[in-house]
Amino acid sequence: MQTKALTHYSPALGRDMHMMIYGNGGIPFLAFPTQDGMCRQLEDFGVVDQISDFLWNGSMQLFVVDTVDAESWSARGADNDLRAERQEQYFKYITEQAVPLMREYNDLRPCTMGMSLGANHAAVSFLRRPDLFRGMLALSGVYDTDCFFDGFMNPTLYDSSPERFLPNMPADHPYVEIYNRKKMIFCVGQGAWEEDGVRTLRHLQRVFESKGIRAWCDFWGYDVNHDWPWWYKQLRYFLPFLLRE
Repeated sequence: MQTKALTHYSPALGRDMHMMIYGNGGIPFLAFPTQDGMCRQLEDFGVVDQISDFLWNGSMQLFVVDTVDAESWSARGADNDLRAERQEQYFKYITEQAVPLMREYNDLRPCTMGMSLGANHAAVSFLRRPDLFRGMLALSGVYDTDCFFDGFMNPTLYDSSPERFLPNMPADHPYVEIYNRKKMIFCVGQGAWEEDGVRTLRHLQRVFESKGIRAWCDFWGYDVNHDWPWWYKQLRYFLPFLLRE
């Protein structure tokens, strides 16, 4: 199985960024680490091993990016306008540089995926630019910017707040048709540390239903915690649906 490390400069972020590539071909997945994580996290925490059969047999190829969460979502106490702007710069890095860079290695349209705060990045990237992606898998996200910004909102942060912009999306917006041609999967457990995830996904589920958006919102049991062993199980369960044509 190919494993490749890339370093590249991001004009949007004004710094070097890094990407890990696992696998030789198949459907590409743009994977986001958990909060404050970097591109080697999914290897270090065993995710690459858990899905190695999909990578070895050419079903999928994994592209894992760095985050700048420490300067945006995690930077409580810093200037909120600057935090929101940093998130927007990161979104531009993903859509204007990371995705084109992926195409140099795999010209298929990618899925986004992530766990915890990585799920937020996966969802925001897909929901804002569904034209770039074939689908998404978001596990244990918390889709409410109030949880990170303590009620702060400005026009920049609004664009990364699906709990705000989706309710205001007209039912005849062209993105609704695009969403419904793709595979959107949200999953959350109902065990320890999943309370905000359950609450915010219930809200998104109601929004999706009101707009006629066909998203799979799956709520697992009360023993399913916000933790790696359950994300391994969820990846093994949902990946075949995303890999199926």
